[in-house]
Amino acid sequence: MLVLSRKKNESIVINDDIIIVVVDIRGDKVRLGVEAPKEVPVHRREVFDAIRRNEAAAKPIVPPPLPPPPQSEEKPQKVAAETEVEGFVLSPLPEFPPPS
Repeated sequence: MLVLSRKKNESIVINDDIIIVVVDIRGDKVRLGVEAPKEVPVHRREVFDAIRRNEAAAKPIVPPPLPPPPQSEEKPQKVAAETEVEGFVLSPLPEFPPPS
């Protein structure tokens, strides 16, 4: 951290376009003036921290993607005739000729 000493009405220049001016000194309080381009946000630290907390809370929590289902090498079994499995009746599918 760079530490600089300034007196009332003295300034600090940052990056050619931001100027910090010591406006007033009263006891242990220093009033600063900030001149910066409109696109540069300037906040007191406690306001900046609150903005960050609100942004973090507003972001939707996106779960990680699910892994792909395991690939089985088993081929489905053909049902030769109507078969009952767990209360369901399975009927064989008709055989279709292969596409030409």
